[in-house]
Amino acid sequence: MSIKYRFGKSFYRTLEEGLEREWLMSNGLGGFSSSSIIGDCARIHSGYLIASLNPPVDRINILAKTNEAIVTGGSRYELSCQQYEGERPNDNGFHYLEEFLSDAVPSYVYQIRDIRLKKTIAMEYGRNTSVICYELNNGSGESELHITPLFTLRDNSQFNPAPSAMTLSSALSGDSRQLTVTNSSDTRYTVTFTASAGSLVLREPKDQYITGIHYAIDARNGSAGTDTCYTPCDIVIKLKPREYARFYLKCTIEEPDEKDGFKIADEYKDRLYSLLTRLKHRDDLTERLAVSADTFIVKRASTGLKTILAGFPWFTDWGRDTMIALQGLTLCTGRYKDAEEILESFSLYLKNGLIPNMFPSNAKENPYYNTVDASLWYFYSVDKYLAYTGSKESYSFIEEKIYPVLKQIIASYKQGTDFSIHMDKDGLIRAGSDLDQITWMDVRVGDWVVTPRHGKPVEINALWYNALKVMEKLASHFGEDAASYHNLAEQVSLSFNQRFWNEELGCLYDVVDENDPKIRPNQIWAVSLPYTMLDRKKEKQIIDVVYKHLYTVYGLRTLSDTDADYKGSYIGPLADRDAAYHMGTAWPFPVGGFITAYVKVHDYSPASISRAREMCEVFLDHMQDGCLNGIAEVFSGTNTCTGNGCYNQAWSVGEILRAYTEDVLS
Repeated sequence: MSIKYRFGKSFYRTLEEGLEREWLMSNGLGGFSSSSIIGDCARIHSGYLIASLNPPVDRINILAKTNEAIVTGGSRYELSCQQYEGERPNDNGFHYLEEFLSDAVPSYVYQIRDIRLKKTIAMEYGRNTSVICYELNNGSGESELHITPLFTLRDNSQFNPAPSAMTLSSALSGDSRQLTVTNSSDTRYTVTFTASAGSLVLREPKDQYITGIHYAIDARNGSAGTDTCYTPCDIVIKLKPREYARFYLKCTIEEPDEKDGFKIADEYKDRLYSLLTRLKHRDDLTERLAVSADTFIVKRASTGLKTILAGFPWFTDWGRDTMIALQGLTLCTGRYKDAEEILESFSLYLKNGLIPNMFPSNAKENPYYNTVDASLWYFYSVDKYLAYTGSKESYSFIEEKIYPVLKQIIASYKQGTDFSIHMDKDGLIRAGSDLDQITWMDVRVGDWVVTPRHGKPVEINALWYNALKVMEKLASHFGEDAASYHNLAEQVSLSFNQRFWNEELGCLYDVVDENDPKIRPNQIWAVSLPYTMLDRKKEKQIIDVVYKHLYTVYGLRTLSDTDADYKGSYIGPLADRDAAYHMGTAWPFPVGGFITAYVKVHDYSPASISRAREMCEVFLDHMQDGCLNGIAEVFSGTNTCTGNGCYNQAWSVGEILRAYTEDVLS
């Protein structure tokens, strides 16, 4: 029951209120389906079928939505909801929306006089296929349901041009139940659109495009432009008085088949519920987060293995995000085989001791390696994987396929590798120069690196120490000499304590050698990682400072709100948001590390565990706002309430789930 949602009219008194909640489904390939609870496409990324041509990238928005209308008693009732720019009036069909339901798949329930219509959208897992299922209880008179599919066939992040510049065409099958749609500018796929009932009626050429489509949330974030959809046909369903009708539409770029649309919807739902049985702890929060976790775990065609998407609706797989999110998304949900595949998948892309920072959205482009921390988080994930599995087979997998990669990473960091990453004579890791942005605080606007952090960042050296201790343990387990890792770790610990402690503020410098005293959340990992270097008194002081200056209900601020450079609002044009991204904006994912550190420094007292539970469970409120079941990428540092950035972020979900299961429930 915990993953079910019901929103009645009080949640969408106005169109603007209705846009604040969105649903999301993923097909395990990088493709997805998403829209608002009132049916308005509020983003360029909204759509019933966003397909991945080369999993998990090359994403194409195929079908934006379907518009419905009921014709009865000589009147036509438009159920569609969409905003437009120009002279065309907005569609306000949400006035007929009785309720929105979500139980693994989303449903819209409309009441028009004595006619009731339920519309459910679902994806076929493992295929680029979506279905729209209808159940209609007709009233006392004859009526017709008219359905108009809105095709896009464009890159998922680009507007369609004016109709005169579009290259879409369609053809109707002989039985008038199937339509093929093609784009002569992109011949990699063909769209097949099928109706299980009624007939498809081709529109007149003048009616085959809808222009001026306005994406309200994108506009709020400073994005300009309108979209165009291709509407070549209508589906017409005729109903007799009191008739009950059940039928579906199917849209796919796969080889067409006869599989029933309602069966596809049931299978999608059943699969999600089966995943919940793997949870060690089951309550509202763990179940909702586990459902969200599933959306990020997808296939990577280039390796034939699983990977993790960093966030919806636009991110691909990122090394740093993957290694931070992996624990919550896979280990805490009992998906150990997926964790193993993800570790192996990234090992295949090792280059000069670095795992990729990110994969481009186009499969033809090579991954980017501009990250100092992704490879160090990799050790953390390996250690956690073994802690959760602990089997002989798991250790054999690590020894055979991962341990040699870990050795290469250590050697490269010691000797020096790309982006000025190298071990200094004091044993600490130095990284970055010029225009490099290689920590997670990585915004660059032209030649302006907003938070350069060149030198020796605090979390990088906390992760370096943790990596050396992991290698010490693994070397010993595999019968190798562990002394070199132990001795270097001791040197790192001594140097870290000498260099990073800021006596005046009672916390850690964010970066040394040119000591940066700004209060930032990066220091929490020096307390929360499995292997740490500070005494308990200092750890407690750090958590007290972070709690006072950075903690908000939905995330840790990236800069103290008392700092002269603090920017408390993350909204508006991209340049404004980039300037605030790591200068005060609150991020949910560091809350995971903060909770782990918080209960640790309070010796896991009942009071600290109770407070940690509150810090986690408050996200239940957010998970029925914004993206249902999801946790957003960022929030404004001041008045932290509305999610921004990606509406569902992997490490946000993963770290709250990990902290909740490891530090509160265990």
